[in-house]
Formats: sequence, structure tokens, C-alpha cells
Amino acid sequence: MRILLTGATGYIGKRLLPVLLEEGHEVICCVRNASNYLLKRGWQGRVSVFEVDFLKEVDINAAPLDFDVAYYLIHSMSAAINDFKSLEERSAVNFRQYMEQSSCRQVIYLTGIVNNDELSSHLESRLQVEKVLNESRAPLTALRAGIIIGSGSASFEIIRDLVEKLPVMVAPQWLNTRCQPIAIRDVIQLLTGVMLREDCYNQNFDIGCSEILTYKEMLEGYARVRGLRRFIFTIPIMTPRLSSYWLYFVTSTTYELAVNLVNSMKIDVVCRDNRLMQKLGMVPIAYDQAVQLAFDKIQQNMVVSSWKDSLVSSSEKGSLNQYIEVPEHGCFEDIKQVVIEHNSVEQAWGNVLAIGGERGWYYANILWKLRGLLDKMVGGIGLRRGRTHPNRIHSGDALDFWRVLVADQAEKRLLLYAEMKLPGEAWLEFHITEEEGRNLLHQKATFRPSGIWGRLYWYLVLPFHFLIFNRMIRNIERFQPRDGKPSL
Repeated sequence: MRILLTGATGYIGKRLLPVLLEEGHEVICCVRNASNYLLKRGWQGRVSVFEVDFLKEVDINAAPLDFDVAYYLIHSMSAAINDFKSLEERSAVNFRQYMEQSSCRQVIYLTGIVNNDELSSHLESRLQVEKVLNESRAPLTALRAGIIIGSGSASFEIIRDLVEKLPVMVAPQWLNTRCQPIAIRDVIQLLTGVMLREDCYNQNFDIGCSEILTYKEMLEGYARVRGLRRFIFTIPIMTPRLSSYWLYFVTSTTYELAVNLVNSMKIDVVCRDNRLMQKLGMVPIAYDQAVQLAFDKIQQNMVVSSWKDSLVSSSEKGSLNQYIEVPEHGCFEDIKQVVIEHNSVEQAWGNVLAIGGERGWYYANILWKLRGLLDKMVGGIGLRRGRTHPNRIHSGDALDFWRVLVADQAEKRLLLYAEMKLPGEAWLEFHITEEEGRNLLHQKATFRPSGIWGRLYWYLVLPFHFLIFNRMIRNIERFQPRDGKPSL
């Protein structure tokens, strides 16, 4: 079977793709930047890439039109606060028009539970997208889910952040809101189970586990699985704005996502029934078991995908292709290089690939943490995103407050783009070369200022750059782990 997969770089898409391939399907992955999409070894011939931006009308002459099933996994919950509804509707309309010209026999859409009379802006938007897709010639199957529990999911990572970091929580009253979570494994099984089932055409199904829990009970359940003792108190005086700030500062979520989550968390998301699981002969995974499965993946460094690494498809700023060419004119630069002599080239390159996250930045980590805290205070993302894997990295991945633009193993080049709040734009590049019989590690920081404030910012941080960047490149070159722990 031939399948079109939108949201291929997203949290669900990355999980769904290998399952579809294991089942013997051919998959067309829709991405906004084909040059940054890495095809894994063994996928050739079974996976093709279609570069498309659904915020624009699809060029039918360049688009693949012959496929059986299309998955619509595009969302913009973390892209914006006020205008995400218009972005989502625009993407859905362009996708629907594309389906009209294709041979698609079924559209499968993963959305949210919308059973309340009063819905949040996010859930209203999800429902509107469903209505748009329902107008397509191809029959729609909509799977409506609440909180998805799995390693790397936004909801699970927020629960994990809160419970792991806070022995005592004074939390907003929306922690008493009811929800029916679902394990990521069940979501993937349901997404594949409804393919070309005529009894699922033109229908929507609520999907969840067998338990209805409050958000407080989900936090307590995570603590129970982890063997942690936690005390949670709810207070009625915390406004939605204060709740958003509380979630934003305590967890690794972005402010935009925190606002949209808080607005959604005030509303019960409970399934009408589990008739789809009954239809497919499935027994839902219990909440505690889903948490344990997710944590096992984290401990084994086997997180397949993370919400932090997703480039949101319905965002005006979703593509980073324009930043891959580092500018030279009108920029400030800090250039360093050292001869690789304390380690092998492969070890030095491995140190480059492992930068950030728990290992840190090889020098003055306290200053990097302070910079992350300052970024959080002005509405940035800070350092809490970390990284998905301790030593593997790919283009498009999030890395603390950077985004990976290039991770080229053959060229031994890593290029990062700053996603922190700055009066300008910043790049950080590492590159290993061989010159005159010597192996050299190059490090280059580039900053393109925006007006006078950008220039003032550069000169203010210049003393810190001189101190940090000098020591950082030297430590990267000589870093050697001892007993599995970082050692300088």
C-alpha cells in the first residue's frame, strides 16, 4: 500500500513511519525542507520525500498523486498563541484541495477530544480542521485523543519535569480537571488499525485508556511509578496567565505551548466510549504501565522522537532552510581553532556531537545555565529542552536553546542556530579538517545584530565570549569520559 505521511518530522510521525515500513507499506514523507530530512539506512526505495508547505497551495504538477491513504498529523499548538487557528485552517484547506486531485481513498486525522459544550481555542481549532477535512472527497477517519503518554511527548515531559523537580507543588486548580490519557503505543496501533477499514470511514472515535484521571492523579501516578514521595496542593487564586508562567518556568515547555496547554487543561477531556478499541480487539495500556514503558525508553536512551525536536508544520517560522548558509557581511565573528592531539579525531568529533544536555558545554556550565535562566525570564526557551539522545544528533533536533541545522558525519561539521531571545541572529559551528598533516578543530560563533541594541549586546557579552569560547574548544579537544562520567 502507498501512504502519504504529513508531519513526518513531528512526534507522532517519527513513531508511525517505522511501523508503516515494518508492515510493508511504501511511504511518501511530507516535509518542509527535504535537504534536512535524513533517510535512514535501509529506507531507500520504500520512502520518498515530498517537499511541501501546506500553508501555501500545493503545486499539483510537482506533487505525488497516486497513494491509498493519507495521514494528517499537522498541528500548530506550540507555534503561536493568537493566530494558530488561522494557520491550522489554512493548512487543512490546502491539504483538502490536494486530496481532491489525488487517488487517496482515506484520510486519517489525529485530533483532540471535543465533547464539552465549551472548548478551548486549541480544541475549537482541532474541531474546525476536522470539519474542513470532512468536506474532502476521500472519507475521513478522525481519532480524538487526550493526553498522550510516551517518552518525548510534550504532556509526558511536562509531567516528568514537575514530579522529578518539585517535592512540593502549589499548583493551579485545573489540576482537578479530568482527563483520559492514552499510551503512545496504543495511538500508533489505532492509527494503523483503521487503514482502509470501510466501517471506520466518515467517522470519529474517542481514544483513551480505561482510566479517567485528574491531572493531579496523573502526577501522583508518575510519582508512584518512580518511587517518589510528592505533596501537591491546589489553590483557586492562580489565574490562567499565572498558571502559564508557572508551567513555563518549571518545565521545559515553550511559553506558547504553556498558554495553549493551560487553556485546554481547564476543560475535561473524557472519551464517550472505547468502541474503536473494541472493534480492533485491543486492550488499552493502563496509565501506570504507560508511564513505566516511557521511562524505560528514557533510561535506555531509546527515545524515538520528542516534541522538542519537531519543526511545527503549521508555523510561519517552521522552516530553517534560510539559516543554513551562515552570513558573512554585517556580522560579528569569534573564530577559534586548536590542533587535535590529546584525542583521536573520532573522539574529538564524538565530543562535538555530545555537546549540551547533561554533558554541558565543556566550560563554565554555570554561566550557560545563567544565560538559559535569563532567556526564560524574557520569554525564551532556556536550556531545559536538553537533547533527545546523549551522543546522537540529527539535523532539525533541539539542543538546549539551539536548533541543529547541519550534523554532517562525513564532513565532521555541526552547525547550530540560536533559538534564544536575542537582538539579532546567532550561529555556532564546529568543523574538523586536516591541513598540512594536522587535524584541526574549528569553532566559529557568528552574530548578525539587529540595530544598535544588537551591536550593544555583542560588546557587552564579548568578555564572556573571550573567556568561554577559548576554554570550550580546548576542553572539547581533550575531553575524555571516565567511568561513564564526564571528566575534564
